Amino acid sequence: MDAFKNLCTVGFLARFSYALARNPVLPLFALFLGAGPEAIGLAVGISTVTGIFFKLPSGALSDVVGRRRTMLAGLVVFGVMPFAYLFISSYSALVAVRFLHGLATAIYGPVAMAVVADVAGSRKGEMLSWFSSVGIIGTLLGAPIGGFILDMGQSGGPVLWQFRLVFAVSALAGVAALILGLRTLGVKERVEHGVGFGERLRRFREGIREVLSDRRIVTASSMEGVQNMTMGALEAFLPVYAVTVVGLSEFQAGLLWGAQIVVTMLSKPLMGRVSDSHGRRPLIVAGLALCGASFAAVPFMHGFWTLLAASLVFGMGEALVTSSSAAMVADLCRERHFGSAMGAFGTIFDVGHASGPILGGLLVGWMGYQISFPLMALVLFLAIPVFLKNVPQGFEERPHAS
Repeated sequence: MDAFKNLCTVGFLARFSYALARNPVLPLFALFLGAGPEAIGLAVGISTVTGIFFKLPSGALSDVVGRRRTMLAGLVVFGVMPFAYLFISSYSALVAVRFLHGLATAIYGPVAMAVVADVAGSRKGEMLSWFSSVGIIGTLLGAPIGGFILDMGQSGGPVLWQFRLVFAVSALAGVAALILGLRTLGVKERVEHGVGFGERLRRFREGIREVLSDRRIVTASSMEGVQNMTMGALEAFLPVYAVTVVGLSEFQAGLLWGAQIVVTMLSKPLMGRVSDSHGRRPLIVAGLALCGASFAAVPFMHGFWTLLAASLVFGMGEALVTSSSAAMVADLCRERHFGSAMGAFGTIFDVGHASGPILGGLLVGWMGYQISFPLMALVLFLAIPVFLKNVPQGFEERPHAS
């Protein structure tokens, strides 16, 4: 359990660093640099595009070369890349730095989840949810702190030094995560010594092939992918909508996102335990429905409290989906391929997360909020029957005996 606690502590610092540079600071910084809706969506989504290309190889590589060295490679990116934001003066530079910063979560995220799945046994839903919730606390603190720094002492909107102050704090937290990881992440490796490069490459390909050929794994991962499509769009455009349409302050915009995260964080461990004992499917279906309904309602809300209510419902729906989907993927996969499974899961997760702000930016720029948000929410409702068909009830949902 000490290894699990160390993993959670490092994850907290890494997520706090990443969140400071992301929401609500990132879309507002892109707006400050002169970006329109489509460009804001690209800036928010581009780091997740990185995960599409690197999460599956990173997870599979950890099955072959070991978890610790792969996680430390990700922590190096967490520690180094935030310093690059201090030198950004153009939108194109912001996009380039965001793409490279995405390597941090692309490398570290799926491997850390595989480590948790390695040790969780029949408690995968609960322990993966606890691990995620600790990371969410870092995200929770990052959003309002970033918004507060942007909001302090200015009446005409944030200026450049405020954005750079947020990025400096992000850099310090990233360095702390790297230092702590180097000192404490002692992970029990499953790597065989003396295995040649050819055999390692064969196992790398085998892990990827086994995971991607299982329709149930791909479908279960896709449910979090479509949920994250709306989450990515909400992350990009809730701050912009709240500030430019409703007239809220940057700090209030950060509170809206933070409130959604609080509900998710507090609910996930309990929902993970429920999914371990009563099955994953009902929670995923209910979560997709809640996320779809609340996301569609956002552009029809015109005050802080109504937007807060929609954010809270969305947060609960997110908790229901995310507490069960990763655990379901781990249930369906052979133990020695947990890294590949979490990498595939993370890749599909990122396809959704990246497409959300990019698609949202195109739709908002073309049709406005009140048409584009319900249209994107429709995808979640259409995903429910696809999930029920491809992941039949009773496949393995009851926990294995300890």
